[in-house]
Amino acid sequence: MTFIKVTLLVIIIAFFSVKLSWAHPGFHFGWGGHHGGISFGLSPQFYQFSCPQANDIVMSVLEKAIAKDMRMAASLLRLHFHDCFVQGCDASILLDDSTRIVSEKNSGPNKNSVRGFEVIDEIKSRLEEACPQTVSCADILALAARGSTVLSGGPNWELPLGRRDSKTASLRGSNKNIPPPNATIETLITFFKRQGLDEVDLVALSGAHTIGVARCATFKQRLYNQKGNNQPDENLEKSFYFDLKTMCPKSGGDNFISPLDFGSPRMFDNTYFKLILRGKGLLNSDEVLLVGNVKETRKLVKKYAQDESLFFEQFSMSMIKMGNLRPLTGFNGEVRKNCRIVN
Repeated sequence: MTFIKVTLLVIIIAFFSVKLSWAHPGFHFGWGGHHGGISFGLSPQFYQFSCPQANDIVMSVLEKAIAKDMRMAASLLRLHFHDCFVQGCDASILLDDSTRIVSEKNSGPNKNSVRGFEVIDEIKSRLEEACPQTVSCADILALAARGSTVLSGGPNWELPLGRRDSKTASLRGSNKNIPPPNATIETLITFFKRQGLDEVDLVALSGAHTIGVARCATFKQRLYNQKGNNQPDENLEKSFYFDLKTMCPKSGGDNFISPLDFGSPRMFDNTYFKLILRGKGLLNSDEVLLVGNVKETRKLVKKYAQDESLFFEQFSMSMIKMGNLRPLTGFNGEVRKNCRIVN
């Protein structure tokens, strides 16, 4: 009789666990943040029952958007970075100004710079039709970043999901926590450590600059006044320096753009690291990974330049690590109906 009772109890617990998982597919018994004995954690299977087509919908929108605008892949990847470095990966960057919100879109690193919001809007609209109020905007940013990497020829990775959306934004945090393009190696390490990311993550995630472009304003100092003496950065390879001068004048032209990786600007590969070794890293924050007198970062630049698969492997791990920064889970935050406004 005792054996039968125990067996029945196990069956009942399993039944209610499955019911709970179907209704709330982020509920787990054993890991993640806790609330009343039930724990909540990120899981690649988070939408397995509630919205199994979520990634397919994201990819279908991305394919069209990137085919129309090749810069979009890098823009969406950057959105995820600029989101996670402020309040954690909570889609706070997507919120527009309102009576309750001072938008992060107006911060120094973001204003007239971050883009891709319309693509996120379209993904959200499609997901709301298929699975109303189920897939968070924070998870859409993470899925779009991975999808953009894959569609550009880069690695794929198993992406933990289950983030919820913030009800707040932080303009101050956006101004304070996103590394500037003219950063020294010491500054970069400090900014990344603030997020719990180390030097390996710094170099691997900087490899996202293998796609995308930068505005003249972000590297003009290197061309004309690197050390306050009206001289260019001595680390710039000469022909590269002259090429950049032709499209980035000393006065004006701040919004002219140049590829971050002119060797293969549309392909996610390791050319970015090869260019750094040749003095052809576009931003100061790129070049200092090699010349900033930090042995670990210099060693990694050389390793990733030699071994693309090693770069891909570490980039995937570092993206997962960054994507896990202070997520809202369980009963925290919300799932926004519209990514631009709180419910």
